[in-house]
Amino acid sequence: MHSSSSVLVGLACLQGAHAWGALGHATVAYVAQNFVDAEVKTWAQGVLGDTSTSYLANIASWADTYRTTTAGKWSAPLHFIDAEDNPPSSCSVDYDRDCGSSGCSISAIANYTQRAGDSRLSKANKAEALKFLVHFLGDVTQPLHDEALELGGNGIKVTFDGHSGDNLHSDWDTYIPQKLVGGSSLADALSWATTLTTDIKTGSYANLKASWIEGDDVSSAITSATRWAADANAFVCTVVMPDGVAALQEDDLYPTYYNGVISTVELQIAKGGYRLANWLNKIYAKDIASGAASKRSPEALPDLTGADLLPAPRPLSKLKLARAAMGGSCGNHNH
Repeated sequence: MHSSSSVLVGLACLQGAHAWGALGHATVAYVAQNFVDAEVKTWAQGVLGDTSTSYLANIASWADTYRTTTAGKWSAPLHFIDAEDNPPSSCSVDYDRDCGSSGCSISAIANYTQRAGDSRLSKANKAEALKFLVHFLGDVTQPLHDEALELGGNGIKVTFDGHSGDNLHSDWDTYIPQKLVGGSSLADALSWATTLTTDIKTGSYANLKASWIEGDDVSSAITSATRWAADANAFVCTVVMPDGVAALQEDDLYPTYYNGVISTVELQIAKGGYRLANWLNKIYAKDIASGAASKRSPEALPDLTGADLLPAPRPLSKLKLARAAMGGSCGNHNH
């Protein structure tokens, strides 16, 4: 018989899921490529050493691969923030309450934002920062990566399209998007991104896109990223599980549940791409085009660990104690 702490640790292991999966992350990246400024494209291609037409999409899932390595396992907690709210009654994200002692998606976005355009850092360091940003701005739009309940839904066993071994998190990450698009290749992502880009420019998102980036400021990255996380987290109460966990386990989630959530999945992917482009444009404008990065004191490098950005230490909840016990990850747990 397992103790409650063992169950918590076991659930903590399950969070090694890939937000949006390769399809979603590549689609976010392709959408962003359609909205970055021309000079930002040149800058990003130079930093990444990739002048292809998939320069962001090619590295969109790098962070997921990296965290499964011995060298990269420290980065596992940076893919999510465990909002300790109470869905479906109430949904909220509080940075001081929810960001763990090893960091979270919000602290990581703030950290790598200040590093991506810092001319004092090595090209490899800036490339790493850019690769993390491309990934984490995708992660933060996935509602279950902004939710603590059952480790972002990893512990909620459901049936989707006849597959009874699924969990809710993997369905949102991977199987629901793939059901819509029909595959997970870069070509599939490019096709989906082309459709979403049209929707953003002239279609159903044209009048919404300004609100997606309103108030975004790279000088206040924690505030901006917290707003993105809260925006996605709100869907946990209204779309992901509006009737609670038990209701999700009564029937196959396809087609009724799928039909009810797929528009939100597309909306969040579109937001991720549009926000990412705007964020990279702002980093470039602030740190590179302005010449500000070259004027910084070489002695005043940022704390590359990002520890200075974390909330003040506070007593850990049971969930975060379980995270700490396992170092925030349990190896490679793919969907």
